[in-house]
Amino acid sequence: MRKPIPITVLTGYLGSGKTTLVNRLLADPQGLRIAVIVNDIGEINIDAALISEKGHASITDDSLVALTNGCICCTLRTDLITQIVRLAKADCFDYILIEASGICEPLPIAQSIAMLDGTMKDQGLPTLCRLDSVVTVVDAYRLLTEFSGGEALLYPDGEADIAQLLVEQIEFCDLVLLNKTDLLSEEETAKVEAIVKALQPSAQIRQTSFADVPSKDILNLRLFDFSKTFLSAGWAQTIEHEQDEEEIHDHHEAEHHGHGENHDGHHHDHDEHQHLDEYGISTFVYYRRRPFHDDRLEAWVNRFPAQVIRCKGLVWIDGEDDTSFLLEQAGKSVSVQPFSRWLAAASPKEREQAWQRDPLSRNNWDEQAGDRMTKLVFIGADMDEAAICASLDKCLA
Repeated sequence: MRKPIPITVLTGYLGSGKTTLVNRLLADPQGLRIAVIVNDIGEINIDAALISEKGHASITDDSLVALTNGCICCTLRTDLITQIVRLAKADCFDYILIEASGICEPLPIAQSIAMLDGTMKDQGLPTLCRLDSVVTVVDAYRLLTEFSGGEALLYPDGEADIAQLLVEQIEFCDLVLLNKTDLLSEEETAKVEAIVKALQPSAQIRQTSFADVPSKDILNLRLFDFSKTFLSAGWAQTIEHEQDEEEIHDHHEAEHHGHGENHDGHHHDHDEHQHLDEYGISTFVYYRRRPFHDDRLEAWVNRFPAQVIRCKGLVWIDGEDDTSFLLEQAGKSVSVQPFSRWLAAASPKEREQAWQRDPLSRNNWDEQAGDRMTKLVFIGADMDEAAICASLDKCLA
């Protein structure tokens, strides 16, 4: 029986060096017959043309597939799966490279491939493919400018800050290629690597220039595990590591201070954070069991601390006792949107059912507040943790 064909997904913002990397991999295929799927949001797939021009892959022999006029993370997801199935069944290739459009989010692409695998298993059919790894190519110079220079880089239509996308591409991956490091000093490169490590502690990081990376360092790495990659972002790991300490602290707070008084954000000075501390990169969690005053929170968001690179978490807003809100920030892009229903707003029966499905969720229950809380992870450079917490406390109702 033929083994599932491995797939590597390459993501990264426009101009990061993805196409250059694809051409280098095709020039040194390690004996593999590699097919390439290239996505471009425009009518003309420039990246596919650049790959074809190098002569390593061609549309005429089916080794190069161009998907245009949309993103494979949304409008072209079905087209992507169709092409993966076709290439896998053709039995002409040993490997599939997917070069995503520069504005693609990697998570939906991985979900599509995982769903294909699940569908085949459910139907009792042999698995056609396996996602080997998600590789994010990062323009190190742009990342330093975005998060250290304070300048927001915008999409052409001026509507959305690309910082959010840059962060999401880094947070959901197995390997980060820090490209264009030749444009930075050693100290600047080290700072960029520290930023990436804070955003994505679990990913491998490789520094390079001109996307000059050996194929053996990209192909057949067997790094991808959906659940691990999904939970590997820095903000998610910080929340997870905070949980045990939070429960212990809550117990003592209940004994000494009573309901409604919560601890300030915690900062963890573990050995693995020494490299981050050297460049002023730190993380902490702001956790309160009191709601925010809506107008005060809005005013605070509008003057978001410039030192914060990434902030994400749930927010409790006064008067919104049924609905939790998701606060999400990257660079200068900040949003506060309705997220889900608080379990406290459910019936006792629904609550018990939820606790049976997820027993650990009972640990978040407070006799008066229920599961309502604000829990925000902050990742930043040279942050004044005490000042940020104090300014947020002034927004509490």
